Amino acid sequence: MHTQPSPATNSAPDHGESSAPQGQDAASDALESYSAQVLIVDDETAHAEVMSEALRRLGHVCTIVHDLPSAEDEMQHGNFDLIVTDLVMDGPEDGLQVLATARKTQADAHTIVVTAHGDIPTAKTAIKGGAYDFIEKPLDLEVFRNLCQRAIQAVALQSENTQLRQRLDEQYGFEGIIGSSPAIRRVISLLQQVAPTNIPVMVTGENGTGKELVAKAIHNNSKRAKRQFVPLNCAGMTESILEDELFGHVRGAFTGADREREGRFEYADGGTLFLDEIGDMPLVMQAKLLRVLESGEVVRLGSNETRKVDVRFISATNRDLDVLIGEGMFRQDLYFRIKGTLIDLPPLRERREDIPLLARHFVQVYARQMDRPAPELTEETQAILMRHDWPGNVRQLMSVIHNMVIVCEGDRIEPRHLPPDIAGAEAGDPDMSLGTGLSLEQIEKQAIRNALRLNNGNREATARTLGIGERTLYRKLREYGLK
Repeated sequence: MHTQPSPATNSAPDHGESSAPQGQDAASDALESYSAQVLIVDDETAHAEVMSEALRRLGHVCTIVHDLPSAEDEMQHGNFDLIVTDLVMDGPEDGLQVLATARKTQADAHTIVVTAHGDIPTAKTAIKGGAYDFIEKPLDLEVFRNLCQRAIQAVALQSENTQLRQRLDEQYGFEGIIGSSPAIRRVISLLQQVAPTNIPVMVTGENGTGKELVAKAIHNNSKRAKRQFVPLNCAGMTESILEDELFGHVRGAFTGADREREGRFEYADGGTLFLDEIGDMPLVMQAKLLRVLESGEVVRLGSNETRKVDVRFISATNRDLDVLIGEGMFRQDLYFRIKGTLIDLPPLRERREDIPLLARHFVQVYARQMDRPAPELTEETQAILMRHDWPGNVRQLMSVIHNMVIVCEGDRIEPRHLPPDIAGAEAGDPDMSLGTGLSLEQIEKQAIRNALRLNNGNREATARTLGIGERTLYRKLREYGLK
């Protein structure tokens, strides 16, 4: 009897630590009691029944098939945690074909190959092809049960981690605004306070920081959530086009106006109007906008009739309005009217500890769009992402992650999957120092502190939050002198 060491044993915590992570015993109990769905593929009926009975006694649900077509059919239509397959059945490579089908259709499952002694080289090939482990005939049932339990527990832990990360995204996010850094938590706290009110809100920040996302979050958490959210970008619009967009027109108001059209204010009545890049609005239009905000009435182009509107007004800009006011390019009275509550979004380079959480979230989003399992971001890849300055902020990070999910063919996103501009910047920064003057060590240290605080010191949960192994976390705790 021979079995290779199970990969599951390599991720065990370093028990040299003075204390086990809080909640570890409860987590172990939950994994021990996990009832798995197991597919057994073996052309020897009696042998399949023996394996099935051994696992059923542990509380697992077993499905038995005896040939490759039946196995492929089960995997196309069912979900399994563990697949146990004989290596050689009707065909010498049937077991390898089961493994290949499992990789395509059962991305979250582990596969164990059962082999005769003479087929060990082929079994090792199966390991390289993604099998969890192999075991030789004749079976030692105790060894077989233990091996299957390790594989099942690894699957259960992976599922638990995925669900936890989804919960963490929900816990550390607000309507798609994700982060655990102090800077973004302050933004989320302010959003939660102003959303239920009708006060005007101005959102400032660099391009790509998520200003429209913030405006939608405010609307979705207000009493107006069931009404329209109407966005309009003022950048590059002439006075006449902007006036028509905002206030609408009646038939015959100008050449080509062959029918009436309501403007954005009327369309947003009862809901929220969001004007992005308001700092680019022409001065004449600023005066007209101020009048509407003060009176709550709009007049369509070509009409004398006033129409009452009730909108929640949110604006955004990446420009310094105080400077524009000083230059006579923005009306101070309009500024006072629209400022209400000011929400300033930090650039991504000032909240680098949020990058792993954001990156994992975008990986999940784009993997779902492509109908594929979400690949894992390696620790080295996350470190490179954290070192980058991200001049395009979250929008740029989204684009980079989307590209990496597309080009990654396996289950791990590695540095080689980085776009050339990111990889090139990394190669040109040998000292790995950060644009803000912080080193990677300082950034990592702060990220670990934040995660420990958010998880009340629970190291197991902290490792999951950070997307690293517990052993890696323990090493970094010792290295950075964190308790």
